[in-house]
Amino acid sequence: MTIRWRQRRLALGALSLGALSLGAGSASAADYATINLSISVDKPADVVWKKVGGYCDIAAWLKLTCVYTSGNGDLGTVRRLADRIDEVMVGKTDHSYTYTQPNATNLYHGTMQVVEDGKKKSKILYSLIYDQAPLATDEAKAKAKENYTTRFNTALESMKKLAEGG
Repeated sequence: MTIRWRQRRLALGALSLGALSLGAGSASAADYATINLSISVDKPADVVWKKVGGYCDIAAWLKLTCVYTSGNGDLGTVRRLADRIDEVMVGKTDHSYTYTQPNATNLYHGTMQVVEDGKKKSKILYSLIYDQAPLATDEAKAKAKENYTTRFNTALESMKKLAEGG
């Protein structure tokens, strides 16, 4: 191989790497936000879960409609909320489930869980994770987080009331 041919190959390789790095840099980076909420309940976890842990029990504590569009409340079940939001259950234990909104552009996921917290007491834990990168400003990101936090703290209060029989 001649020196000139090696120089051309090196130059082409450098151009290719440069083009790849430019392309990789143009994709927007995710900016994940998390919200972790909890509330104490004066009932054991089994009792709380039976009252508020069903996959469509969300209808009672968020005050909206919920129907299964596929499945029966187990892993892989799809629920439709308010006749417009689809959520797929992607994880489940005896006292928890995790779901995602497959059509959401913000990669939204939530987990609802009930854990023991002493004798005849428990905690309801609710966590959300979503990509806030599509939101244009820090103010918009803060407002979205505030809205989610308010909505799900209200839901936790409602779940506590339902679980304690009030």
